[in-house]
Amino acid sequence: MRVCFGTVVSTQSTILLVEDNELNRDMLSRRLSRQGYRVLCAVDGEEGLAVARRDLPQVVLLDLSLPKIDGWEVARVLKADGGTSGIHIIALTAHAMAEDRRRALAAGCDDYETKPIEMGRLLKKIEEALRKGKGA
Repeated sequence: MRVCFGTVVSTQSTILLVEDNELNRDMLSRRLSRQGYRVLCAVDGEEGLAVARRDLPQVVLLDLSLPKIDGWEVARVLKADGGTSGIHIIALTAHAMAEDRRRALAAGCDDYETKPIEMGRLLKKIEEALRKGKGA
């Protein structure tokens, strides 16, 4: 686990970015930290599960094509665990077919964003997830 960017402030919302592609991880984490989020990063599914369980982020941005444990399984495990089932998961993937979206949602992802990421749309999804989390 790495705090990619962002200072640790108790009022900051925490986002866990699970992405094995270094360029994608760096770009997204920088842009999210500029929006005021505390961004944690994991490079594979195994590390992503460990960080999610330990740090309990409000939102997980989850690449579905990951080494060690793929994102589909990470989503299933997080949603099956009572300690992490409330974390909002947004799948990030190059899989753009309608069936892929249905499969991601069935695995436990709460939302779905195709690559290349359109940052404005992703930020709206994150804000919506945070609003839902505060209302729960």
